[in-house]
Amino acid sequence: MTESQTAERSPRPRVRRLLAGAAAALLVLAGAAAWLVIEQRRALNEPLAVPAGGYTYVLPAGAGLSGVSRDLAAAGVLAHPRSLVVYARWSGQAGAIKAGEYLIEAGTSAIALLDQLVAGRVVQHALTLVEGWTFEQMMAVIDADERLEHTLAGASADVIMSRIGYPGVHPEGRFFADTYHFPRGTTDVEFLRRAYAAMDGYLADAWAERDEGLPFKNSDEALTLASIVEKETGEPRERPRIAGVFVERLKKGMRLETDPTVIYGMGDAFDGNLRRRDLRTDTPYNTYVRRGLPPTPIAMPGAAAIEAVMHPQADGALFFVSKGDGSHHFSATYEEHQRAVDRYQKRRRSSGG
Repeated sequence: MTESQTAERSPRPRVRRLLAGAAAALLVLAGAAAWLVIEQRRALNEPLAVPAGGYTYVLPAGAGLSGVSRDLAAAGVLAHPRSLVVYARWSGQAGAIKAGEYLIEAGTSAIALLDQLVAGRVVQHALTLVEGWTFEQMMAVIDADERLEHTLAGASADVIMSRIGYPGVHPEGRFFADTYHFPRGTTDVEFLRRAYAAMDGYLADAWAERDEGLPFKNSDEALTLASIVEKETGEPRERPRIAGVFVERLKKGMRLETDPTVIYGMGDAFDGNLRRRDLRTDTPYNTYVRRGLPPTPIAMPGAAAIEAVMHPQADGALFFVSKGDGSHHFSATYEEHQRAVDRYQKRRRSSGG
């Protein structure tokens, strides 16, 4: 047998051809895989189809990423829902997304969206409780906010206080006036607990730093006077001085004689006009006929009113009367006070006020 015949019968060329074919196939597969990886990265990193103002999506409790991806794809936001699901499963994040309301901002990529859903960076809404509101006014605003979950509809004040964990506590003035941020679906109970805890903490700190010699048995009495200062003050800089007048009157055993307490004690009977007979009608809150503080706060005092009561400005004044522009005239004697009352009441009458 010749050498050439031996070479023709050898299996080596066939093996080489098979190996070459396999290598080519592997190259094709590797190229395809590389292309898929590149496409996957592109799909995950390209901006979603979100308008300039963003897109709001509410992720229901118990929803999976596949459902979320389908929702966003149907809305035209997510062009490659399968890519997001595959990546999330590969990275172990598919089951870690959190329910809530999300604002998807313009320029957000699919992978950034996944990070947002896993971190639970939900929309934070704001609700402001305003200084001087009564508990009834505060609850009306809370009940009307559709972003909260309402569980206290129709509940009495006693029931509300029990539900938030403070049975037997009178609710007036017990919630801190501030702006609160919360995610959609927060319950009214959770919201009220936050506002109550905020007041509890602020009052405790303010009480610990109070001036010496104040005529209060406890911080509750200070809170009650702060609510009166809140309702009497039109000019913020006057709060410490108004607080000083009331503190001095309490020390001397004088009646506080403040209209807002009378109005609060009248309840629904108050029609907007305070008459002389109202000042003589006895209620637990009528400080014209009863000495000392009323039994509870009459409104929600702000931080400035609380601070004013804890650090009053005592300068000898025992009386004040409104000038009609939000500010007051302060007097040390009753005679001076009467002259000021005559002066400013005449001014109001002449101006039609």
